[in-house]
Amino acid sequence: MGSPVEATPTPLRFLKNLRRTGEIAAVFINHGFGDLVDRIGLTKYLNWGRRKLSKDGTEKTALTRGERIRLALETLGPTFVKFGQVLSTRPDLIPADIVCELRNLQEHVPAFPDKVAVETIERALKKPIDECFAYFETKCLASGSLGQVHAARLHDGSNVVVKVRRPRVVQEVDRDVALMHELAAVIQKRIPEAEVFDPVNLVRNFERTINRELNFLREARTIDEFRRMFENDASLYVPLVFSDFCSEDVLVMERIDGYRVDDVATIPPLAQRQKQIARNGARIFMKQAFEFGVFHGDPHPGNFRIQCDGSICLLDYGMVGTLEEKMREQIVDIFVAIANNDYRKSSRTVLRIGQPLSTVDERQFMADYRDFVDSYYGLPLEKFDVSRLLTDFVTLLATHRIRCPSDLMLLIRALIHLDAVGRTIAPGFNLAEEMIPYFKRLLRDRYRPGYLWDRLRQEAGEFARIAHEIPMETADLLKKFNRNELGFNFQLTGMNHMITELDRSSNRIVVGLIIAASILSSSILIRSGSTADWFSIPIYILSILLGVWLIYGIFRSGRL
Repeated sequence: MGSPVEATPTPLRFLKNLRRTGEIAAVFINHGFGDLVDRIGLTKYLNWGRRKLSKDGTEKTALTRGERIRLALETLGPTFVKFGQVLSTRPDLIPADIVCELRNLQEHVPAFPDKVAVETIERALKKPIDECFAYFETKCLASGSLGQVHAARLHDGSNVVVKVRRPRVVQEVDRDVALMHELAAVIQKRIPEAEVFDPVNLVRNFERTINRELNFLREARTIDEFRRMFENDASLYVPLVFSDFCSEDVLVMERIDGYRVDDVATIPPLAQRQKQIARNGARIFMKQAFEFGVFHGDPHPGNFRIQCDGSICLLDYGMVGTLEEKMREQIVDIFVAIANNDYRKSSRTVLRIGQPLSTVDERQFMADYRDFVDSYYGLPLEKFDVSRLLTDFVTLLATHRIRCPSDLMLLIRALIHLDAVGRTIAPGFNLAEEMIPYFKRLLRDRYRPGYLWDRLRQEAGEFARIAHEIPMETADLLKKFNRNELGFNFQLTGMNHMITELDRSSNRIVVGLIIAASILSSSILIRSGSTADWFSIPIYILSILLGVWLIYGIFRSGRL
């Protein structure tokens, strides 16, 4: 019987990236988090000059905690800004005041030189820029933390946009993410109250997210996948990707020149179809999430373009969420149960989906959940506020320390964005009027004979596979038992810390004994008046210095 491996900090990474570690410590001290830096032991990585320059953050005491965190992340650069943006999607773990402030994070990243962009494209596509494009606009259209976008035209006349990855961004992200892993492990070990934020898993999920965004080939494949899924649905237009011109560093796709969502009301052909366009947007998103199980993870207004025929085009497929079939069914069950005032079924489903960070008081949870459901049951659909419902739902989970899967939280944030976009397109739009009937139809479809037959065949196939493997697994187990190869692995949580402390103590004892022996032997040689003074005196001085260093280290650790 095993247990999850406990994250153990390895300060060697801090030393390998000493300059960056010092920058991180200095920035957090300067933004009023000196106590945190002391508690996690980062002060020792500051060089003397930076220690003198670092302030205690007293000039920022007028700012809120969330503002100081936001400013610190912006100062630390693109990787930390991206991390803050991911944290803003986790209101089930992060306090509401911090989440609200992190949503205001801005990327202060200047465009990199045009010559570097051209060199990156030529290196990725292995041919000169004029062979790749009939025209290439050297001045970028937009710049972000991971790359920048240029306008271009292919030799066949197609107008395209070229997304170029920022130079050395992969190495910088790898370095910063490695340090984040170390910081998360140290925080989890030394600050018990931070356990509720689950820092190690937050960094692990962030690493997965940013690595996806860094690989432009992955984004190209995602766009192609969406194009196949909606090839028979004219209400969504997916940009064409030119795969022959794509690599991990470069993405070339069709240029979209549609209207922004806040322009729809001012365009005569579209103004008459505002409600229908908003409804199409809701239907498209629900089809992505609950039929295909893959959805656009960042549907904010800037990623929408409305075509002249009223079709919707989504941009930037770097952030995509996935939902397994079981999860999709559970989410539908929750919404339908809330609409039908079935709080018992809904609450049980929530507890199955979520992961409690501590023992949940089920009686109190059921009481709070019933109050939550009662506040929405009976409301007419036109008064049903999906954004408020989702916000209250997340607040309830946070109150009872129930952690949601990251993709579910991404879905919740996307639905809140979608509700806001729909209201921007058509002020009278209400997402609930589209969602609840859609979910009820999905629920009815589960009981169609064809669906039930497909599920029965899947379950029967899975059962047959397991039944086929049981005899072989049993035989292997008995063979190991007969050969005395069968054993059990027990791992006691918290033992790693004790082993580390014993190892550190024994090392100090050994070093102390060596220093004492060196001082004693060199003293005897000096007193004897031998001709080896050229050797014994330096050893004597060096041993004394090492002894002073050891004593200083013990006092500094605070564990005499």
